[in-house]
Amino acid sequence: MGVSVLQRPTLVLNRHWQPVHVAPVARALVLLWNEAAHVVDPDDFQLYSWADWAKMAPRDGEPFIRTVRFRLRVPEVLTLTRHDRPRFNTVTFSRRNLFKRDHATCQYCGGRPGTEELTIDHVLPRAQGGQTTWENCVLACVACNSRKANRTPEQAAMKLRRPPFRPSWKPLYDASTVRIASWSRFLSAAYWNVPLLDDD
Repeated sequence: MGVSVLQRPTLVLNRHWQPVHVAPVARALVLLWNEAAHVVDPDDFQLYSWADWAKMAPRDGEPFIRTVRFRLRVPEVLTLTRHDRPRFNTVTFSRRNLFKRDHATCQYCGGRPGTEELTIDHVLPRAQGGQTTWENCVLACVACNSRKANRTPEQAAMKLRRPPFRPSWKPLYDASTVRIASWSRFLSAAYWNVPLLDDD
């Protein structure tokens, strides 16, 4: 039973099948054992309880956890049994997530010179009271950052491609770098573009 298998990500859906979280397999199995969630088979969307899931033999090449009595398939998607509303997770403000939000692209010239040539620019410079926040930081290539210097975009006669913003949580922002192909069935572009309202 490898630690790496227990740390693999599992997509967690609420009862409306909306993605709300990414949990390591170890946590996902606790939810399954406690009947707080069911496994979703991404192929046919069938639901499995712990008892049902434990009886299923792993497929060829599929990751599994070896116990004393059997081999347990690693779940890729769970749906919660008790959670009704979408959970609004906070996206950590980090260099990694800023690169994801801005698609590793300079927000002034649109260039993609590579991570080594991209810097974090404060739209309202710190020298003018600017804060290090989602709403005030963007990626900028070295040339654009040097040209802008300690000025606002307006003062430097430079235009932002889009204003900086705090992103909504998506599995994209989860710390894991493992990509699970089956998640694409639950992460459609339409889902992420639909506004969420308090009375949904």
